[in-house]
Amino acid sequence: MQLTDLGWTPERDRELAALAADEVVPARLSLEHNHVYRVLTESGELLAETAGRIKHFAGARSELPAVGDWVAVRPNQAGRAVIRAILPRRTWFSRKAAGRETEEQVIAANIDTVLIVFGLDTHVKPRAIERYLALARRAGVRPVVVLNKADLAEDVAADVTDATVVAGDAPVHAVSAKDEGRIAPLLPYLVPGQTVAFLGPSGVGKSSLVNQLMGDAVLATGPVRERDNRGRHTSVHRQLLLRPSGGLIIDTPGMRELQLWDVNESLDETFGDVLELAPACRFRDCQHESEPGCAIKAAVEAGTLAAERYESYLQLRAEHASVEKARDERSAIDAKRQARLGSKAYKSMQKLRGR
Repeated sequence: MQLTDLGWTPERDRELAALAADEVVPARLSLEHNHVYRVLTESGELLAETAGRIKHFAGARSELPAVGDWVAVRPNQAGRAVIRAILPRRTWFSRKAAGRETEEQVIAANIDTVLIVFGLDTHVKPRAIERYLALARRAGVRPVVVLNKADLAEDVAADVTDATVVAGDAPVHAVSAKDEGRIAPLLPYLVPGQTVAFLGPSGVGKSSLVNQLMGDAVLATGPVRERDNRGRHTSVHRQLLLRPSGGLIIDTPGMRELQLWDVNESLDETFGDVLELAPACRFRDCQHESEPGCAIKAAVEAGTLAAERYESYLQLRAEHASVEKARDERSAIDAKRQARLGSKAYKSMQKLRGR
């Protein structure tokens, strides 16, 4: 395979040369499982592991390799490789790690377009679309809303209209993974050297769409429960696939927990129609909650701004503030821990000098 098929550019050549590392070759990370990786090189696929210094000096989970990363690897005679460095990420998706941990989790890196997939076996969910749009825009990636299972929709046109209202400048496509002819709107995003990521909840047919676009059943698919139209995570791991006719696809497991990470600016873009009313508020620092003279609240009361969209904006903003507070607290704890370690090291040095 050619590196350009994987998205390699002349600028990447300069980044690799700047490492001044001997016997390394460029590779694109295609799969990660329990800190064992698969990487794609010009010579083929290799199993890889990270060099000890990467593990040791990684200050956070987000600094470890992620699917889609360009890495410098040193192959060995056994057909395996060691990841010596991670090249700079152009774009990346991240969220708050699931559970109580206050840590950024990188979902995928170096994406050009994200296809945000929802299923039309239920009515379209504008609030969920807003959340994924904020994630994509924070990453600096072009978002596209894909409404799959159009063959099961009661009113496709109405669902497309509802999605378009919240999508802003993001295109909206209604497709069906069961019909090769109905996925044609997605083909222009899959061109050689370009990377497309699929994001969305479980059970919306992401794996079926990937299989149709790949022209083969490369991913397992599963049924959706009739009682609640929810599916299982048939994709267990994030992985990068090279499409035979051009383009790269990153498939991600459906995410039951999608807590946003550092999306303040992207919220402003996602809710541009809400915030364009803010200059008319009585107070410049209006929080659009209980202040008198709030133009946004007035629009909701007048019916010119949907109450659900206003509530969604407040909810996502509050979630971002909560994550930001937790990050600050975590940073303060880490700083105190480092200070204690430094103090112990200093005292130990003083004792050695006193001997």
